[in-house]
Amino acid sequence: MKLKQAFWLGIISAGLSSVACIVYGYLHAAAFYVDFSKVLGPVNMIAASVLSCLLMALGYWLALRWRGTSLLGWLQTGYAVLSFVSILGVLGFQLPLEQESPELFPGLAIPMHFFPVLSIVSVFPFFHK
Repeated sequence: MKLKQAFWLGIISAGLSSVACIVYGYLHAAAFYVDFSKVLGPVNMIAASVLSCLLMALGYWLALRWRGTSLLGWLQTGYAVLSFVSILGVLGFQLPLEQESPELFPGLAIPMHFFPVLSIVSVFPFFHK
């Protein structure tokens, strides 16, 4: 995989992840009648998706250059584990006191931590021969 291909892998995965985050955010807001857009708005969702997908694509590129395909299973397992570990930040996050229904925030943010990994693992086979 060339660096340019890894870059496009990250961008396309970030686009899919961003769309999933925004759609899920709107569905969550409509289903529970809560608005967390001041804390977790579309710009934050897109930025987090782009950053995480580009970093994972860089990880794929480095792993393939270093060891070939022998590390791909471990790399994907590492990405999954890091997604689970990142949930701890959501559980410790302090919302503003004026925020209504703060108990619903983890139900919005936690699933979004898995969208970047799901998108890059789904798109990766199209970039790797």
